[in-house]
Amino acid sequence: MIMESKRFLKNDSGFVCKNCGKTVEPLGYSSRNHCPFCLYSLHVDIMPGDRKNTCGGLMRPLRADPDAKRGYVITYVCEKCGAKGRNAAAHNAPVQPDSINLLIRLTAGEYK
Repeated sequence: MIMESKRFLKNDSGFVCKNCGKTVEPLGYSSRNHCPFCLYSLHVDIMPGDRKNTCGGLMRPLRADPDAKRGYVITYVCEKCGAKGRNAAAHNAPVQPDSINLLIRLTAGEYK
């Protein structure tokens, strides 16, 4: 018997960013993965939204790639363990959209 598992768990709660300290509101339609102000994330998921990863390191944004369907996709690297991950930007979100200026700087390789 093959067990199916969900590849995405909606976990849309607000948080205080561990990088910049700003309060981040829930996204409202999906799991909020990163801070809209500095674009940093935390290495807390094994599967999107499950919050089961014990690493907990800061995920630094490396670059943003334009995507025809999702707008921008941000690539991250964990500053603690070196793992990489990708997540769609929320630059069109109705509540606290991602900073388009930071996304453009990431696309151009200018945001460190």
